[in-house]
Amino acid sequence: MVGAGVGGLVLAWELARAGRRVVVLESSERAGGQLARQTVAGLELDAAAESFATRGGTVAALVDDLGLTDDVITPADTPAWLRRADGSSVPLPATSILGIPGVPMATDVIGAIGGRAAFRAQLDSLLPAPVAAKSATLGELVRRRMGDAVVEGLVAPVVRGVHSMHPDELPIARAHPRLLAALQHEGSLARAVRSLRASAPAGSQVAGLRGGVHRIVDALVAEIERFGGEVRTGVHVTSVEPLDPDAESPGSAGFDARNATEVGNSRLTTEAGERFEGRVVLATPALLPAEARPDSRAITLVTLVVDAPALDAAPRGTGVLVAAEAPGVVARALTHATAKWTWLAEAAAASAPGRHRHVLRLSYDERPADPVAQALADASALTGVPLSEPVGIAVATWNRASRAVHAVDGMHLVGEAGSGTGLAAVVAGAREQAGRLLGSSGGDSTPA
Repeated sequence: MVGAGVGGLVLAWELARAGRRVVVLESSERAGGQLARQTVAGLELDAAAESFATRGGTVAALVDDLGLTDDVITPADTPAWLRRADGSSVPLPATSILGIPGVPMATDVIGAIGGRAAFRAQLDSLLPAPVAAKSATLGELVRRRMGDAVVEGLVAPVVRGVHSMHPDELPIARAHPRLLAALQHEGSLARAVRSLRASAPAGSQVAGLRGGVHRIVDALVAEIERFGGEVRTGVHVTSVEPLDPDAESPGSAGFDARNATEVGNSRLTTEAGERFEGRVVLATPALLPAEARPDSRAITLVTLVVDAPALDAAPRGTGVLVAAEAPGVVARALTHATAKWTWLAEAAAASAPGRHRHVLRLSYDERPADPVAQALADASALTGVPLSEPVGIAVATWNRASRAVHAVDGMHLVGEAGSGTGLAAVVAGAREQAGRLLGSSGGDSTPA
């Protein structure tokens, strides 16, 4: 396995517990990819992803398999807010999926986009189910059924916050695999949203782990090693070369460059000169030819730890999603992490009794010239609470794949580059790949 992100680790664990010998090689000094730990002002926090989608139960099943179910926690039952294009802030509609309203004429929808736009969205109920059913993107689907104002005023800020792209770029299957089927069954997009919300397990659409979702990485590495696998960091792979499929290799098979749907023999070489012959799966697109690598987007996350009594009341709920045209704010989203997660609020209070300590996370499409100053200004504007010098700060930039590339010249990918954005997609893709590998012939991966 080349790459020790979550996709690579899940795949390695599935193979290891099925009796295969696995070696995971990671070029950086830590495993986990975008599930990462950071310590800010004495608090152990998630450095990137902080939650997972509960839809489909994919990640919940993984967490259960890893013995972490007792630590699953749902966010506070308070709404997130929307910073509108006119600079005002309103609560996001309660009954929605990715910003698509389930009740277009609800008071919170009218408050967010206005009565005229809400009435246009209500016309969705009069359209035949086939209208827009062949849309390629979420934006096209919602625009044709509910109008531009719903797309730009509600859906776009949510999709920017979740998938780091505009809904006109997001394939419907990646946004919600069951949405089109629900539309056909229910006859309207709003009814589809209500149906999907009603059929979901009780509780939030997302969940986290007490102590942070980065704990999944520690559990996966421990499990891989328990089953005899290796996770090696600081190892740079310089080449992956296909071998003659008819040639004998030490009990293994990698990829066949002539067949992109099967995995054939291959040889992997590291910077230190170590060689492996065996099944090779890339959990990073770095070794793909430049023209075959999926586009990626850089996202900068700024974490602020501040002491601010006025934040105790969570004036913007669990956070704020920002419309692209909103004036005076550069951030595209703010998460009030101590309002969202009770475990973190308790940890923050214990770390500084009586100091009213809070954790805020702000995300940016481009790294600000002065991340600290910009984050403080944006956090003050978005929460309505003037904030002074933070007691702790962390800045990290991450790259997220814009699209999934499932196989290139026979090299199969897991992780966001191979499965799409979001922990649920990554875990599902890795487990599907494990099933394919375990269903084919071959044995161990062995140093050559």
